[in-house]
Amino acid sequence: MESKTKNRKTREQITQMVERAFSGITLANSDDAIRTLDEGWFNAAYDLRLADGREVILKIAPLKDAEVLAYEKDIMTTEVATMRLVRENPAIPVPEIYYVDTARDICDSDYCFMEKLTGDNYGPVKASLSPAMQEAIDRQIGTICREINSFTGPHFGYAGNSDLCGDAWKETFIKIVDAVLEDGYRKQANYGYTSGEVHDAVLKHASSLEAVTTPQLIHWDAWDRNFFVKKGKVTGIIDFERALWADPLMESIFRALAFGGISDMMRGYGKTTFTHEELERCHLYTLYLALVMNIECYYREYDSDDASNLSKQLIATTLNWLKEN
Repeated sequence: MESKTKNRKTREQITQMVERAFSGITLANSDDAIRTLDEGWFNAAYDLRLADGREVILKIAPLKDAEVLAYEKDIMTTEVATMRLVRENPAIPVPEIYYVDTARDICDSDYCFMEKLTGDNYGPVKASLSPAMQEAIDRQIGTICREINSFTGPHFGYAGNSDLCGDAWKETFIKIVDAVLEDGYRKQANYGYTSGEVHDAVLKHASSLEAVTTPQLIHWDAWDRNFFVKKGKVTGIIDFERALWADPLMESIFRALAFGGISDMMRGYGKTTFTHEELERCHLYTLYLALVMNIECYYREYDSDDASNLSKQLIATTLNWLKEN
């Protein structure tokens, strides 16, 4: 997916970044030493081969003055800090961070180098795997999400934006939703409803959020393309940039409930039954995700309408549920 937030760099610039990070070791002297990774929707990313044979991943944040959503403030800092935190738990197969540079001298935005994971990206290969292998992998993903959620924090919300943090989850979540609605207002986003309708639906069910009293670490973006697999095993999870302290039901594996299904990921997590209050929260979180998916299209200027079309379907589905229940 192409996006205007991707801060692409030349081979010469990447070479400078490599030499700084790896103490003078340079790129391999071949045309295939740099491979652009196009799967992400926000950062620029490259698969690099160094002169000593190592393969590493380079991620480059958007320019500091790039237009981004409120929750995306300093999310590379969030990603690095979160990945270093979860590496404390060996059950979470997260890449090692090799180097982080925030000087912005040889590169005009922050960047980091990290370990290249073994295996295949789960998204593209999933359909080619046997149903039994898919089930096994999905259950592993659920277990990994549960391990991530075992970390607890000092407050709710996004660490990179103090305006979107708070001591109580109900008030914090309302702030987070209002912030993305404001992001949409600035771009005159069209998602089929007014911001007032969305806000009213959230307030109608906001009391369900009061049951959440412990801030737990949420990956929030744990979909198939953010996992790597090999021989039926999950070998890694990436893209912690949208991590926040919240309710475990905010994890993406629970979004399947919007379509009325219990997934193998939920079974792996160990959560397959839900009270009405929990269903309220799950639908609130699906609504928030759908709003983000829609409104970010106006900031990224994607080269495809797929995300926008899917987001409108999700917004309609979840708003109807929230209005009727």
